[in-house]
Amino acid sequence: YTSNLVKGAPITVTKQNLSDGKAQAIIVNSGNANTCNSDGIEVARQMCTLVEKYTGIPASDVVVASTGVIGQKLSIEPIRNGMQTLVDGLGYNNSDDANEAIMTTDLKKKSVAVTFTLDGKECHIGGIAKGSGMIHPNLATMLVFITTDAAISSEMLEKALREDVKDTFNMTSIDGDTSTNDTLCVLANGLAGNREIIVEGEDFEIFKQALRAITEKMCRMIAADGEGATRMMEVRVSGAADEDSARKIAKSIACSSLVKTAVFGADANWGRVLCALGYSGAQVDVGAVGVDFISEKGEIAVCRDGSGVEFSEEKAKEILLEDSIIINVTLRDGNASAKAFGCDLTYDYVKINGDYRT
Repeated sequence: YTSNLVKGAPITVTKQNLSDGKAQAIIVNSGNANTCNSDGIEVARQMCTLVEKYTGIPASDVVVASTGVIGQKLSIEPIRNGMQTLVDGLGYNNSDDANEAIMTTDLKKKSVAVTFTLDGKECHIGGIAKGSGMIHPNLATMLVFITTDAAISSEMLEKALREDVKDTFNMTSIDGDTSTNDTLCVLANGLAGNREIIVEGEDFEIFKQALRAITEKMCRMIAADGEGATRMMEVRVSGAADEDSARKIAKSIACSSLVKTAVFGADANWGRVLCALGYSGAQVDVGAVGVDFISEKGEIAVCRDGSGVEFSEEKAKEILLEDSIIINVTLRDGNASAKAFGCDLTYDYVKINGDYRT
C-alpha cells in the first residue's frame, strides 16, 4: 500500500479484508479516489457488499481499490447500477477490458504475463496496472493487480512480494509525488496443481523470478507512460558499497527534476547526475565515479573518475533523442547494484496537472 499518511478509504477496508491473507475478488473504480471523504469507508464497504450480493463471494474476501480525484465524494449509485453488467462481463479473456477501465491519465494499457514450471506443472502469472502521474517511491498512484495459478501459501506470497517491490515498484518515480491510493496485490488460486510453496527453496526462487519478470516489465511500462513523458529513463548503478546505497543513488538520480529536464532536452548534462548522486545520502568515493549515456543509438562516456571527459555533443544528442535512455553510473565502492525507472519532465506534465480536477 501507499506509504502516504493520507490514505484512500479503500485501502483501510482492503487491509481489514486481507487480515487473514485471503481474497477472492477485486472491485475497482477510476476517476474518483474516494479519499478524504466523510463517508469513504462506508462507500468502500458498500462496494464489497455489492460484490457479495452479485457473486456470492463474502464481502470480507474482496479487495477494493479506487483511483482518481482526491476529496470528491463517490456515489455508490453508478456502481450499484453497473454491477450486473460487471458480473456478466467476467471471463478469462476480458483482462484487457479491466485494464482499460482502470486508466485515468494513462495513455497506454499496461499488462504482461509469463509461464513458468514448478514441480513439473506449467504455471502462469500475469498482471494489469495503471499509473501515469503521482508516482514516486514508495509506490505511487498505481493500481497493480497480479494473479497466478501457482500454489503458494499466503505467507510466502507476501514474502515474495515484499522482497520484490524493493527493487521494482519502490524504484519507480515519475514526478516525486506519492499518491494516497497506491495498491498492489497478488492473488494465487493454486489451480496449476504444483506442490504448494510453503518454505524457501528452489520452487520459491523460480516463483520469485517469474514475479520479477512481471513487475519489472510493468515498472518500465509505467515509467514510459508518465504524464507528458517523451522518454523512459532507466538509471543503473553498479559498484556501490551496499544495496541500500545503490538504491539511494539510483532513486536520487531518477527523481532529480534537473536530470529529468536534461533528458527531455536530450542534453548530456552529466553534472546533474553527479549532483543528484552527491545529495542521495549514500557514502560514495566521488573521485571514482563514471557516467555513460546509453540507448539504441549507442553509448557514450561523459564522466570518468568524477571528472568530465571529452565527448561528441552531436553523438550524445543522437543517443539521448531515443525513446528509452539508460544512465549508467559506475562506482568503485563495492559490488552492489540497483536500477531505478523514471521519465523525462516536460511542458505537458504541467498542462495535464494544471487543470486535472476542473
